[in-house]
Amino acid sequence: MLGANDMFVAFRGVQKTYDGDTLVVKDLNLDIARGEFLTMLGPSGSGKTTTLMMLAGFEAPTHGSILLAGRSIDNMPPHKRDIGMVFQNYALFPHMTVEENLAFPLKVRRLGKLEREAKIKRALEMVRLGPYGGRRPGQLSGGQQQRVALARALVFDPKLVLMDEPLGALDKQLREHMQLEIKHIHEGLGVTVVYVTHDQSEALTMSDRIAVFNEGAIKQLAAPAELYERPRNAFVAQFIGENNRLHGKVVTMNGANCEVEIPGAGNVHALAINVEAIGQPTVLSLRPERVKLNPAPGSLPNVFSAQVGEVIYLGDHVRARVSVCGHDDFVVKLPNSEGAVLIEPGAVITIGWKTEDCRALNVP
Repeated sequence: MLGANDMFVAFRGVQKTYDGDTLVVKDLNLDIARGEFLTMLGPSGSGKTTTLMMLAGFEAPTHGSILLAGRSIDNMPPHKRDIGMVFQNYALFPHMTVEENLAFPLKVRRLGKLEREAKIKRALEMVRLGPYGGRRPGQLSGGQQQRVALARALVFDPKLVLMDEPLGALDKQLREHMQLEIKHIHEGLGVTVVYVTHDQSEALTMSDRIAVFNEGAIKQLAAPAELYERPRNAFVAQFIGENNRLHGKVVTMNGANCEVEIPGAGNVHALAINVEAIGQPTVLSLRPERVKLNPAPGSLPNVFSAQVGEVIYLGDHVRARVSVCGHDDFVVKLPNSEGAVLIEPGAVITIGWKTEDCRALNVP
């Protein structure tokens, strides 16, 4: 947990049950630091959005407590929490101009006209929409509407901003652009952001830390690089990025490493993450980009013969599906760089990987 001076949001033993017996969030304990960008990531139904709605005040915990700046907000209505909110559908008032949309939360807080005008001007400049204050939402593009929604959430200087899938309606190129825009605004303002998404690349791009949810619980909480490089369990390894999965059983343990027998294929040297005993079933996780093509003899501990199935050209890299270790869906990603070896469907190749790139995880 964070230190008392760093903690800004805290969930303490929070549970949420619907209809008396449907447990959506299970015993959640989570600390969020002041100024942090924390993303709640997970598949549909994992509990991430319900957690955000409880923090916003639109849902109430069945058990446990939520603290904001050290104070319980369990019985505080949403409009008293002083939290900015950006929804997936933007929730802009269609009959109001952009300036009027931004003025609304300021009027609710009874700010004077001059102060409102100054804050609106600053917010519009922050999202680069200064000339658009007189337009209505229907006269703006999807990306511009998203910026207005972001400006409205920030215009009254909240210390906490919640975002619920705010980029889901945008096309890929605009979504990637807005990811960086939001990240830069966060860095400039130092505001605390809690962000919900099911898009793993979005979470990896924007976050200081990511809480990976599944079945109402956090499966791992860590910085993006930590999640990708060192997943602690099979669910996180599968959900964060693409990975090859080989099932087997542990046959030797050697400190931090182990040897795993793959039925009909031989043994694989791997990093033991949460396997502890010889004979224990395990699933090996290996990123496609960590697989080497035609490694020099003796250079890698894991070397296998493989047959190429299909090859897909993706511009910056080539994605090949090969048959190896009894699996026909093993994926290899090869950079499209000068001097790169071309492979063709049907070819028999040699592939290999390092021990530390192959992680032995417990079977979920």
